[in-house]
Amino acid sequence: MTVHPPEGATPGTALLGRDGEIERILRCVRREPGTPGTLLLLGDEGIGRTTLLRHVRERAGTEGVLVLAAQGWAGDPRPVPACLRQLLASSRAADERPPGAVPPGDGRPDEADLPAAVTALLERLCADRPVLVCVDDADLCDRAFLETLFTAARLLAGRALTLLLGARHEAALPVPPPGTESLRLGPLDAAAAAALLDRQPLPPTGRHRLEILAEAAGNPLALVELGRAAPGPAQAVRHAPAEHVFGVRLAALPAATSRALLYAAAAEPDESVAAVMAALGIGDLAVWAPAEAAGLVVLAEDRLDFRHPLARSAACLRRPAAERQRAHRDLAEVAARPEARARHLAAATVGTDASVAAALEGSAWRRGDAVRAARDLEQAARLSPGRPERARLLAAALTAACTVGDPGWTRELYGRLVQEDADPELLCVAAGALASALSHESAQREAFELLTAASEHFPALDPTLALTLTTLAAGITARSGLPEHRATLPTLLARVRRTPGAGGTGGIERTERAERVGGAGAAAGAWLVQGEGPLAGLDSSGARRAMEALVGVVGRPETAPGAPAGPGRPGRAPLGGPDAPVVRTVLAAVAHHADEADADLGRSRTADDRLRAARAFGLRGWSVVPHVDTLLAGGRFTEAGSVIEDARTEAAVLRLPGLTADLEAQALTLWALRGAPAPEPRLTPSVWRAVCLQENRATHARLLRARGLVAVLRGDMEDGWRHLRGLFTADGSPLHPHLSPRGIAALAVTAQRTGRTAEALPVLERVRAAQGDRPSTRMTLLLHHAAALVGPEREAEQHYQLALVNHSANRWPWECAHLRLSYAIWLRRARRTREARAQLTTVLETAEHLGAGTLADAAHRELRASGAAPAPEGAGPLERLTAQQRQIVQLVAGGLSNREIGERLFLSPRTVGSHLYKVYPILGISSRHQLRDLVQGR
Repeated sequence: MTVHPPEGATPGTALLGRDGEIERILRCVRREPGTPGTLLLLGDEGIGRTTLLRHVRERAGTEGVLVLAAQGWAGDPRPVPACLRQLLASSRAADERPPGAVPPGDGRPDEADLPAAVTALLERLCADRPVLVCVDDADLCDRAFLETLFTAARLLAGRALTLLLGARHEAALPVPPPGTESLRLGPLDAAAAAALLDRQPLPPTGRHRLEILAEAAGNPLALVELGRAAPGPAQAVRHAPAEHVFGVRLAALPAATSRALLYAAAAEPDESVAAVMAALGIGDLAVWAPAEAAGLVVLAEDRLDFRHPLARSAACLRRPAAERQRAHRDLAEVAARPEARARHLAAATVGTDASVAAALEGSAWRRGDAVRAARDLEQAARLSPGRPERARLLAAALTAACTVGDPGWTRELYGRLVQEDADPELLCVAAGALASALSHESAQREAFELLTAASEHFPALDPTLALTLTTLAAGITARSGLPEHRATLPTLLARVRRTPGAGGTGGIERTERAERVGGAGAAAGAWLVQGEGPLAGLDSSGARRAMEALVGVVGRPETAPGAPAGPGRPGRAPLGGPDAPVVRTVLAAVAHHADEADADLGRSRTADDRLRAARAFGLRGWSVVPHVDTLLAGGRFTEAGSVIEDARTEAAVLRLPGLTADLEAQALTLWALRGAPAPEPRLTPSVWRAVCLQENRATHARLLRARGLVAVLRGDMEDGWRHLRGLFTADGSPLHPHLSPRGIAALAVTAQRTGRTAEALPVLERVRAAQGDRPSTRMTLLLHHAAALVGPEREAEQHYQLALVNHSANRWPWECAHLRLSYAIWLRRARRTREARAQLTTVLETAEHLGAGTLADAAHRELRASGAAPAPEGAGPLERLTAQQRQIVQLVAGGLSNREIGERLFLSPRTVGSHLYKVYPILGISSRHQLRDLVQGR
């Protein structure tokens, strides 16, 4: 039986997730060098093979290619004439006569003459223009027909003829011509699968959407069919999924096998075959043989997998509800893991059951998976008979859904919770969850107003919960960059400090309040900050200090970097606390504002990995963008690119335009720093048009910097100045209090190149004043760089040297190398070419290490301008060293000590010694005397 997915795209609409496959096929159709004349497109049922072939035929036709199409059909009693006549129908559009070997009507062709006749036809056609012969479901075509096509392809090798065959398996086809290649279609990636599901007429939302995406596993047909059966509006017409696809195979199975498949479909994905068979009460593996023969399942060792997502769905939904309930009860009896037993009992329960609800709650976070936990807690709320307990479990489910990051799911649970007569503490939890989702979607004003309204209840809250909500408000403020939000944060923090027990001495008030509400209110704060999952650990003293520090540093950015330690200030000492991901997220945010996040990058990576493994992107979304900022600033471009791509996929799946816009801006920045020209669509993606930049100033600042760097990369300094100047208002105030000042050096570069130093100088003075007396090491580097470029000429060298004297500046290698490049240009213009070359060799080595192509090219140009000539090949062993190592070797041969070399090259003596330790084995020497002799003997 052939399965064709519904249309995935209308003509003129891009096919989702198949850009690479389409481009490869079209290269073959265009007969580009190195491409095969015959290509086999292989793919399982419903993978989108037919849709892709249709799209390729349309694209080829628009490029002037003559397309001859045919499709196999298992029910055709005369497959050779059927397939051949489909090709002939296409050829008649070119006014070609059919080959004489094919009789009119339904007569059987003369198979002996068929290859020559078809070859002659194709030869005539491809003499005028390129020809594409496209056959879908080729494994259902007659073998003689395929052999005829393969013969023609062999005989016409080198002509403008491409043979494209789609099939499920290559083994069902005759031996193809030499040089034939295969292209197997895999599942859609996560972002494309989500886009296809959302493209359907009545797309599912919330939990159902995530469940369908997981169950379909990227199969286009499964996405469409499961989406059609998902719950939706009451007036929507829904259909049972996949009955027309797999019903025939399932109906033909023996009763015992059908029952076994029901149990296998009802089982958890990681439950073993032994557990399923124990629930069935069967010990003979032969029960699975008919299903294996029908291609429905594959049994390997102790694992059984359905070959197609719709096979699992159909095996379950075709059975009566009573049988499905019995299957879950039987599986619950044999389940070894508490969470599996609880889920099976919940699936078998009609109505409410407090014991099952308690079991679900107790095991929800056992696997550390936020999606499963949210689903289980939502089920537990449904099964709870009492309103207070149901409200508490809904709040727990809402928090878990917020941790997942799906706004639709969060809104659904929020709407249900506010309908309950819930305790104010639970409603504040709900407000925090919804505010987080709104912020990820880019609605910063609405999110902040929600938390401001909730703060009226702070005196009645658990103090840690009140502080957590205030910290969330600080995170929203960091994204919005709005002055009114920063001005409100101290008020929120003051309300937290007025909360009973906030100073660590209270607790009686909360106990009395818990007795008044039957215990639900006390549990509300407890499960949030003391329970399991990514939010655990917020009740520790270290976490509370970190949260207060973040609120302080965001609310008063002028006191952040390098200021004396005090209430709400990060100071210089690391904040303590547990290693829970949520605590690491807060600590990383504080360090990010102090330009110290790179100092604890290893633990931040670990926290990011744990959040990704837990599918907790709602929480990870708060840390991943600052994490990428740190990676980019630290020159870890490869790692940054990997994190960006992974996070961008998650943001697209969850439909979070705010995060997507930030990640797009960071991707564009990465292109510019590497020196790779960004594709034009990257400069104006539609996602930025979906974000209100006025209330997302952090996103706006990242976008302006990215576009400015790209303009500089392209040599358009005027455009670079225009974008980078946008980081500051007309009076020089920063658009964003943290991100805008980090662009001051880039702004100064464009100002110098465009003759606008006088206009840039007031902006620099405004930034310098805002940083206070003790700016961070990074800001010190950037401020000195900017001052050297736009300040008085007589002070330029002093600024360059002050910037480089602190060896900690090398923690920001790209910015440090950029400053060295500017210094080298200044030295060359001052006719101090030897010193300029010393700086440029360091720049070149850094650029090569980072993979920053534009920076390396600039260093090469300046080296040539300063009189340096490229060394001839094979000139000696010193050419095996890096540019900086050769420079150090020359200075050692001149009699300088490590300290003197370090002072000249702005390196530490330890770094100079490390270079020499690596150089000696390369040169085959062991002392400075031997090194001097080697250099002097060149």
